[in-house]
Amino acid sequence: MMEVSPMNDAARLAAPSDRCTAPDSQLPVLRTMPALVLLAAALFGLAAGAGAAPAHPAAESPFANADTTCAVVADGFERRTPDTLTAPHDLTTAAPAVAGSRSVHVVVEIPAGTSEKWEVTADGRHLAIERVDGRRRRIRYLPYPTNYGFIPATRSDPTTGGDGDPIDVILIGPARPCGALVQARVVGMLRLRDDGERDDKILAVSPDAPVDASGGVAGLRNRYPGMLQILETWFTHYEGPGNESRGIAGASEAWSTVHDAARSLEGSSPADR
Repeated sequence: MMEVSPMNDAARLAAPSDRCTAPDSQLPVLRTMPALVLLAAALFGLAAGAGAAPAHPAAESPFANADTTCAVVADGFERRTPDTLTAPHDLTTAAPAVAGSRSVHVVVEIPAGTSEKWEVTADGRHLAIERVDGRRRRIRYLPYPTNYGFIPATRSDPTTGGDGDPIDVILIGPARPCGALVQARVVGMLRLRDDGERDDKILAVSPDAPVDASGGVAGLRNRYPGMLQILETWFTHYEGPGNESRGIAGASEAWSTVHDAARSLEGSSPADR
């Protein structure tokens, strides 16, 4: 993979001006969601007018008003087609995995409150909507209750049951633009299996989340009853049959997974990445 100087891009893409909130067109949907999902929206800062700074729409793009839910993108990205964004660098190596003693870097693929399945491409240079049988993949469930993305400079080791991709992250906090690079505090890990394959997802909290993450998983359970249950239920059922939860692990196991995945990438050949 190409070498990238991460920190300038990390500082620029994680700037507060890149935050976004749910667009006005989603407000009727949010108001009619069941009580459980309204609780999730309140906890994760998805309610409109949550005080986030204005986001940057792709005003210069000819596709700015195209039929796409990723209408707000991080600085430096270009919309080549309605469902493909070109990144200014290789997203899979955009920054080191570890951002501090308690934090990791996270590349946001899917903003909270949306339903299209955006993902990084194999070459790391694009975000694109996944296609199934030639059609855009749209989640036929409630919208994503959190931001979703991955930790750069990591690889879920296939020799230990991983899928060979960067480690997935459930990012609790206000909606972020597609492609945003965020430093987030690791609090735990949702331990999942997808059709028998390990599909663990790191639980992390962004600095601007209306959530106190200092107590880890136990603190979240005590301060915000139902939050972790909402996430576990959503990620177990949003794809239909095939997903299985093995429970929620604490920060220690989550960090072990992050470090193992970082070492797995360092020890792999370019052909395996």
